[in-house]
Amino acid sequence: MPLVISDASTLIHLAAIARLGLLKEFYDKVIVPPSVWREVVEEGKGRAGGVEVERARREGWIVVEVIANTPLVQLLYRDLDAGEAEVIALAVDRRADLVLMDESEARQVAARFELKKTGVIGILIRAKREGKIQSLGAELDRLRLQAGFWLDEGLRGQALGAVGENIQGA
Repeated sequence: MPLVISDASTLIHLAAIARLGLLKEFYDKVIVPPSVWREVVEEGKGRAGGVEVERARREGWIVVEVIANTPLVQLLYRDLDAGEAEVIALAVDRRADLVLMDESEARQVAARFELKKTGVIGILIRAKREGKIQSLGAELDRLRLQAGFWLDEGLRGQALGAVGENIQGA
C-alpha cells in the first residue's frame, strides 16, 4: 500500500460529507503529523472531522507520526501553517507516495519537493471513477453546502468533465 500523509483540510471536508471512509478504502492507512491531529481532533471538538478522525485512529487506519526533520519544518513554517509544514516535512522524510492537501500555496511548496499530491476533489474523482459514489456533481454540491468548501466554477467544470458528468445538470 502507498505511504499517504494528510493535512487537516482533506480530513475535515471528507468527514463533513460522510466520505472519510474513502481514504481507508483507497489507501488502507493514512499518516498525520501531530499538528494535524491537534487541529482536527483536539481543537476541532464538536466540528466535522474530530470524532471521525479520532475513531479512525482507534481503528488503526489513521496514525499520528512525529516529524524527525525539525530544521525542514522550521523552514517551512515561514510560508505555511503548522499542519501543511509538518505534512510536507514528514512526506519528504518518509518519501511518501502521496500527500493529501487542498490549499494552493501548500500544493505549490509540495510540488517544489516533487511530492505527488491530491486533495478532496481528487479523492472524489477517484471515487466516481471506481463506482464508490454515484454523482460527483452531487458530492461537490454537498462539499460546498455542508462543508463550506470553496470551489471555483472552472475547477468544478473540469472535475465533472474528467468523469463525464454533464456540467450544467450536475
